[in-house]
Amino acid sequence: MRSCEVFFDLDQKQKELKSLNHTLSSPDVWEDQKKTQVLQQQKKRLERDIQFFSQIIERKEELEVLLELIDEGESAEEDLEIAVGAFEKVLNRAELQTLFIDADDVRNVILTIHPGAGGTESQDWAQMLLRMYLRYAERKGFITEILDTQPGEEAGLKSATIRIEGDYAYGNLSQESGVHRLVRISPFDTNKRRHTSFAAVFAYPEIDDDIEIEINPDDLRIDTYRSSGRGGQHVNVTDSAVRITHMPTGIVVQCQNERSQHKNKASALKVLKARLYELEKKRKREKLDKLEDAKGEIAWGNQIRSYVLHPYQMIKDLRTLVEVGNVDKVLDGDLDEFIKASLLERHDANKPSQK
Repeated sequence: MRSCEVFFDLDQKQKELKSLNHTLSSPDVWEDQKKTQVLQQQKKRLERDIQFFSQIIERKEELEVLLELIDEGESAEEDLEIAVGAFEKVLNRAELQTLFIDADDVRNVILTIHPGAGGTESQDWAQMLLRMYLRYAERKGFITEILDTQPGEEAGLKSATIRIEGDYAYGNLSQESGVHRLVRISPFDTNKRRHTSFAAVFAYPEIDDDIEIEINPDDLRIDTYRSSGRGGQHVNVTDSAVRITHMPTGIVVQCQNERSQHKNKASALKVLKARLYELEKKRKREKLDKLEDAKGEIAWGNQIRSYVLHPYQMIKDLRTLVEVGNVDKVLDGDLDEFIKASLLERHDANKPSQK
């Protein structure tokens, strides 16, 4: 338990919280709304971390009391088993916390999904992935917002952009960036043949006011159009949807979730800032070429995970080699095993080499 205390450094976090409260008590700090917002976010995270560590202490003390009762001859085995399970659960959460080593891990995430070549097959696969991530977010208690979807001609999606809000949303879902491969008997093939489909997922950290992203308005081409849909009463009859093209990079973002053109433009700019920020990070890490190559070909050789539904059922992550046989559970949003393994691999890769 002592090592856990050292890792969490409770004393240091309490000192930081005290210092933040002192800063926020000054009337001068409230004159800068952006700075105040950043400080309040830091305060919220510190309070959450301190509360979380307190839960670990409480679970530990509960176990110690039950063990003492059993030593004294009391019948508390059943309560002990429940307490051990609860303690293991909170320790697993603590272990996961240690794997968030990137400064952006704590942020919200903007997730985009694009089908590969293959028409309806891949577009339906993109729709399945969208549902999987929405269910994952629901399991985690995250807040989701669909910013944009482009429906396929027959079924599925041509593209989707969603915003997911929650603690370490980006840290978790950044591990899902890459090409996802599906093998199944096609529901669209009258001959019931096996098909392979691909879709790409990309995660971008949502940029808060604590990071300045300069965008020259002259670099933007802004187009408006009517929101797309499958017809009927839900089709918007005004040009409220917004598409923004960043000319220097060629990045295109769009949003049609809101009926207000102003709100759609604001959401699209938020997505653009996130993508420009991530692009700059990739450049600094000299990994931009790898990202662009993956975007350029959503097909064989680039996949990070295979979802095989026929002739057997197995989902395998090609980076960590984690395999799960319960495909329904995974497609229903249970991604924790894959994400944790990927975070562990990232953590180990960033450890300083021992000489």
